[in-house]
Amino acid sequence: MVRLTRAQQQERTRAAVLVAARAEFAERGYADAKIDRIAERAELTRGAVYSNFPSKRALYLAVLVDSLDDAEAPEAPPAASLGESLGAFARGRLERLPMSGDSPAGAGLRLRSVAGLFDDDRGRAALAQVTRLEALLLGLALESHAPHVRRVRLAELALTLLTGSGHLAGAAPGFGDPFDVARACRHLAGLDLADAWDPPHLPYAAPATPVRAAWEPPGEQTDEITGRPAGLAADGVVAVLGTGRLGAAEEAVRAARPGERVTVAVVTADPEEVGRLVRLRIGDTVRCLRRAFPPDAWPGLRLVLDERGTVAAAAGVPEPDDGTETAVRVRAGEIVARADGRGAAHAVAAGGTRV
Repeated sequence: MVRLTRAQQQERTRAAVLVAARAEFAERGYADAKIDRIAERAELTRGAVYSNFPSKRALYLAVLVDSLDDAEAPEAPPAASLGESLGAFARGRLERLPMSGDSPAGAGLRLRSVAGLFDDDRGRAALAQVTRLEALLLGLALESHAPHVRRVRLAELALTLLTGSGHLAGAAPGFGDPFDVARACRHLAGLDLADAWDPPHLPYAAPATPVRAAWEPPGEQTDEITGRPAGLAADGVVAVLGTGRLGAAEEAVRAARPGERVTVAVVTADPEEVGRLVRLRIGDTVRCLRRAFPPDAWPGLRLVLDERGTVAAAAGVPEPDDGTETAVRVRAGEIVARADGRGAAHAVAAGGTRV
């Protein structure tokens, strides 16, 4: 008889809970699902469920994140126009729209919807900020068609249309034609949105402080965009952003020197819920990007989900929270500049320092 290690047993228990939870949520939806029934389905105790997932919301998000692994492998697309790329991204999002025969509960799982899941300030703020990060990733990919034209407002408009279509399909499965929505997204590329980058607070951001400290980043960090090692030891800018400050990612990107490596490490004080929300939304967006854009058009930004706070600790932030904004410039294995607080990502990427 093979005896499982403690870690193996815990992983088996966790897998059983996820299978049971998926069945419960698909049958009853999030609101009517019960932890007791999930435990019964998994042939476990209620305590065994809570020892792996601290809340029903955390468990639901874990089921949605787990479903990302079931997504089809992305196909490398041929070169396309701006409109064609936007239409391909839309088709990747719209292929999960529920059909007329789908139950409301099943529709929510199919959409990977978090509608109504967060009614607290922390969750709502994180959702707003991660949506801004999604728009930045899509916008940077769209900018590959014209590198000197900002496309983030176009990305925001497309995400608004796609999110609204998803909500409507979840409430009324079968309503609307996803092909029409994809065509509409394609034609959005022809709009002149007069996009500009001019955040009013940046001129007042304090310059970075020159420092000299060892840079000892953790190993085995993955870039969520490419799926490859993040390469944190390389020269460049590393911005540690809490889930309430994700919009500052664009501040680093726009201020960085041409070709400079910019890495964003996302941190949160609530990895079980808010952290999983970020992983879900970013994972979903990246899968659609990979299907719509060739690798050389993917965003050059590197994105790390720093769930254990190890990158933050290396940057001198031992206890990160949702409001964290700290940035460092790395050169030859050392931190040579640092800034903290609002505008820090811009200050370090812009290169100005104060003595």
